[in-house]
Amino acid sequence: MTDTPAAPDPASSPAGEHASALAAMTAANPDSLMQRMGIEIVEAGPERLVATMPVAGNTQPYGLLHGGASVVLAETLGSVGAALHAGEGKAVVGLDINATHHRAARSGLVTGTATALSLGRTLASYEVVVTDDTGKRVCTSRITCLIRDAAPGA
Repeated sequence: MTDTPAAPDPASSPAGEHASALAAMTAANPDSLMQRMGIEIVEAGPERLVATMPVAGNTQPYGLLHGGASVVLAETLGSVGAALHAGEGKAVVGLDINATHHRAARSGLVTGTATALSLGRTLASYEVVVTDDTGKRVCTSRITCLIRDAAPGA
């Protein structure tokens, strides 16, 4: 008889108490840009989120991390954070995003860390810092999301 490993406890995962909400977001769109870009959320909560993304496959013609890829990482983190803050029955859409690119990344993983700046009833804003494998800042972004009631049946 082979022992079957116990199912992981969602509260002990990097996403902690928000693991089921993250799983539902991913299941709702299994072919999302997040999956295509190789973004993996390693910590998630309304106040702080952390995710990694490979440089390989997300480069511009000169072999450097594409600036748009950094913005995709930032928008993913801000949108997920805003959705976790808003809770069930709400829809979140990006309202504004900006990015300053500081240096190039050529290989490895970049890590995005989103920190809530303001979490309100209708708006959520985050600062997202993207760093390379050595911890050097690649990009700084700020995203604001609008929180609305979800459309019926959505």
